[in-house]
Amino acid sequence: MIRHLPLLLTALGTVAAAQWLNYRAPGIPRLPDGKPNLSAPIPRSPDGKPDLDGIWLNEDGPVNELGVRTARGTFEIKPEDIVLTPEGEAWQRQHKENPRNGRCLPEDFSMRVRFNPFKVLTFKGLVVILYELDTSYRQIFMDGRGLPKDPNPTWSGYSVGRWDGDTLVVDTAGFNDSETIVRDLGFRPHSDALHIIERFRRRDFGHLDYEITIDDPKMYAKGWTIKHNKLHLDPDNELLEYICNENEKDLRHMGVK
Repeated sequence: MIRHLPLLLTALGTVAAAQWLNYRAPGIPRLPDGKPNLSAPIPRSPDGKPDLDGIWLNEDGPVNELGVRTARGTFEIKPEDIVLTPEGEAWQRQHKENPRNGRCLPEDFSMRVRFNPFKVLTFKGLVVILYELDTSYRQIFMDGRGLPKDPNPTWSGYSVGRWDGDTLVVDTAGFNDSETIVRDLGFRPHSDALHIIERFRRRDFGHLDYEITIDDPKMYAKGWTIKHNKLHLDPDNELLEYICNENEKDLRHMGVK
């Protein structure tokens, strides 16, 4: 995507032509210069809960020692704080010796949220998140159901949500074990026992705090959490189609090796 060229170069994807960018959205509180007033009060739904709808975008950070573009914001964890089990250590050694060849496998939630625009849509009993990365989506059921007892493992798992005050808490399980997790911390492993808790809190009109907790007893001796506070609303733009097809030829035309 044009807005996130560094991520594009990392993910080896293709980008559609820009559509509906810099389109002035109606109903947005604005400053005298016409820009969105991101510090305006939190919009709320009829039930009094924060309205999370809109397109959210993280700020790009520097490239880390792994050569991966990081996300700006609070990053309250270091690689040494992630304690692997013996099974996790064996996986990590094997990955370093034989890194995965496929560059277009679906990314985990942390990467989708922290590095790409995503759009939240709220319906009765349901929150839908559209991710620009891989043009993917997920459904978060808010109707009181529990997680499935014997799920068919999937890339994105199964998500149920609830409100804790003004914070949306999302509980997800039922993953397969075919991907890595949190690429900017060294392609960390996960198993089919992965359990993720996310927290979304809208601080004001234009700023969103995001927290993701990783719990996988097969791979990690203890759970660990990443927090970010640099998600901001991007109301005057739209998502673009982004499809990763492992076509390195297009990148070579851009002078990328």
